[in-house]
Amino acid sequence: MKLLLMLQLVNIPEPVFYLAVTLIAFILVLIAIPSIIHVANHRSLFDDIDEGRKEHKQGIPRLGGVAIFCSFMITSLLISNDGPSKEFSLLFACCMILFAVGLKDDLWGVNPSTKFGMQFIIAAIMVLLGNVRLTSLYGIFNIHDIPYVVSIMLTMVIITFVINAFNLIDGIDGLAGVTGAVVNITMGLMFADMSQTGLACLAFSVAGACIGFLRFNITPAKIFMGDTGSLMIGFISVILCVKFIELNKIGGNTPVVYGSAPSIAVAVLIGPIFDAIRVFTLRTIKSGSPFVADRNHVHHRMLNVGFTHLQTTFILMAFNLVMIYVALTFRSAGNFILIGVLFLICLVFNYLLTFLIRSRKRNKYSLLNFLS
Repeated sequence: MKLLLMLQLVNIPEPVFYLAVTLIAFILVLIAIPSIIHVANHRSLFDDIDEGRKEHKQGIPRLGGVAIFCSFMITSLLISNDGPSKEFSLLFACCMILFAVGLKDDLWGVNPSTKFGMQFIIAAIMVLLGNVRLTSLYGIFNIHDIPYVVSIMLTMVIITFVINAFNLIDGIDGLAGVTGAVVNITMGLMFADMSQTGLACLAFSVAGACIGFLRFNITPAKIFMGDTGSLMIGFISVILCVKFIELNKIGGNTPVVYGSAPSIAVAVLIGPIFDAIRVFTLRTIKSGSPFVADRNHVHHRMLNVGFTHLQTTFILMAFNLVMIYVALTFRSAGNFILIGVLFLICLVFNYLLTFLIRSRKRNKYSLLNFLS
């Protein structure tokens, strides 16, 4: 990194460099969003009001992702050294594709098949051309190295799934931005600890952009992230997690710094992952299709309990941090056991919400509400 080398020449420590990267991305978003809000208001580019699903009763611009994308790209290119590597170049190209798809969806709408098709294309680009893929199941179900074709298909499915999982949590003020910040700050700190400067900078760039966006998205929201932002944040986050897992592979080309890396990656992404698995499963059982929109997400259920947008966002943020702590603390347990424990905790949390919703409807807190 050219900027990193310059800072080292004047004896500026690496943590300060990472802070500078985060700050650049943060400031760029702060500068950009007021202009975006002005243009959106002038051109009436508002979020569609859907009484059945939306929490807001007035039009609000949903182009915050434009600022996040521009901030991330500018910051990442500013710190690149004589041009990014092939892997990073492919990542930037995929972000541009997602930006175009997300922007069209935010302004006019995109056919779901087109959106999924483009997500599979960018997943294929990263997996086939960038060779960013999972090469092992790391002992989960007692399976380790997997065949090349299985590795490709599995990684493409995971990338597409996580992209859509991030898209699904963008339903209340602040949640997607806070989740993006927590995920990427965590990944940035771990990559910095692993001396993976380039990957750490990518993560901190996204984190800084998310934090800047939250200045305008925390209740009452002045702007939404939209698909332009949520799709890109989900994509970068899952790519960073795949890289994190592979860089900590036993017998790989780099020393293992974090054992049970897949468990840690799952804990980092647990909010979007668990919510998407739960919602897709219930939708499939109920209607036969996982893509029928509803109000059954975890954040909607917390609103039904009586929490505000802000309370829900910070409770889910705290839950995410606790899960990360659990994964880092007990990573010696192994991936199979630890991932099982993480999802068991999620099920307990979800069932507690069910109890609270039933109790609120019946105006009575009783142990019977745990049963039906």
